[in-house]
Amino acid sequence: MKKEKFIVSTFILLIGGFLTKALGMVIKMVMSRIMGSEGIGLYMLVLPTFSLFIGLGQFGLPIAFSKLVAEEKKNNRNLFFSLFLVSLVINLIIIGIILIFGKTLAVNLLHEKRATMPILAMSVVIPLTSCSGIVRSYFFGKQQMLPHVVSNCFEDIVRLALIVFVLPSFLNKGLEVAVTIVILTNIISELSSILILFFFLPKNLQLHRSDFTFRKDYAKEAMYISIPTTASRFIGSIGYFLEPIILTSTLTYCGYPSYYIVNQYGVLSGFVMPLLLLPSFFTSAISQALLPVLSKATSDGNYTYAKKKVKQGIFFSLFIGIPMTILFLLIPQFFLKLIYHTNQGTSYMRFLAPICLFQYIQSPLATTLDAMGNSNDNLKATVYGTILRSTLLFFFSLLSIGLWGLIFSTSINVIFTTFYNLHQVKKAFRQREATSFAKS
Repeated sequence: MKKEKFIVSTFILLIGGFLTKALGMVIKMVMSRIMGSEGIGLYMLVLPTFSLFIGLGQFGLPIAFSKLVAEEKKNNRNLFFSLFLVSLVINLIIIGIILIFGKTLAVNLLHEKRATMPILAMSVVIPLTSCSGIVRSYFFGKQQMLPHVVSNCFEDIVRLALIVFVLPSFLNKGLEVAVTIVILTNIISELSSILILFFFLPKNLQLHRSDFTFRKDYAKEAMYISIPTTASRFIGSIGYFLEPIILTSTLTYCGYPSYYIVNQYGVLSGFVMPLLLLPSFFTSAISQALLPVLSKATSDGNYTYAKKKVKQGIFFSLFIGIPMTILFLLIPQFFLKLIYHTNQGTSYMRFLAPICLFQYIQSPLATTLDAMGNSNDNLKATVYGTILRSTLLFFFSLLSIGLWGLIFSTSINVIFTTFYNLHQVKKAFRQREATSFAKS
């Protein structure tokens, strides 16, 4: 039964992943044709900052909630209310930071004053993404994947409709206004997603006053899981946030014009990477199905079953990733022309396609460490990888090789992080099995 449930959950998430990714690609295609390469470049310039604040706002609480629900040892209503209050406090702090330092981030760090308005707009969106993340994680913990799939698809459809019908009327007001509108579309799309999720709650659900009790012990246990997860994502987001700063500053110092940097960064980050990372969305879906299964199995000491599920997760990830890699190597121009109506970035795609095979299996490995309570290993991998990537990016960019400095540093980081996580997963299983054998 467990095996069937895992396969069904994975299958639902794969279908949902395909639909969501297809909708995401359509959204990117529409955005690129409406705003052009410069508009996409500006959007991609602020996207790392957006990702950073989303990671901070969620604070790893969705993963912690999903894991604790899967273990079936807590009052889920008290747990949800406790984590919701923690999330609310964290998000209020982040909103204050954005409002106070938003202009400084845009002008002094991103060197692009047009990024000010989009960054300030993020303060409205962050709390909604945090709320939807916690609600989704409840269904993940229960291994109910359909609500996530339906809400995600509906969210993307709403966002696409807003971009198609609303965005063009703001283009004459400037690219910074258009990018701000793209950010703000997340308000309505996230609200629609949350609404859909509530429809999947049990129909006979009854709430009592005792359910709205803040449990300090629940919050403390969740924070024990979420803090290393958040620190890992925070450091990863910091690296992603610093990427355009290091890149633009170094290439400007080397004499590259601002137009070239924004244009090529838009091509790489807005066109090439979304295509290459298409399979990684499916591997993330596989990992989401793995988390509750592995959490329950490792909590019960069933390590043989857990290892089998990890191998299945890696196999499914490569089963999807390898064919896509071959296509990206052979006909990259076909996908770029079809989706983005451009031929720019073919050489980038051919070089990065084989590297991304390592990226595809990172998610199942990281999920395994989270499920086993070894989130600190994920944190270490992120710290080492971010330092390595940022340092190499700086030195490679000084060689005046354009965006290839970013490509080389990213490739080395992906390979290093994957092998590090693989080593830590094997080590964690050996230690758990040795401890279990000693107790028996």
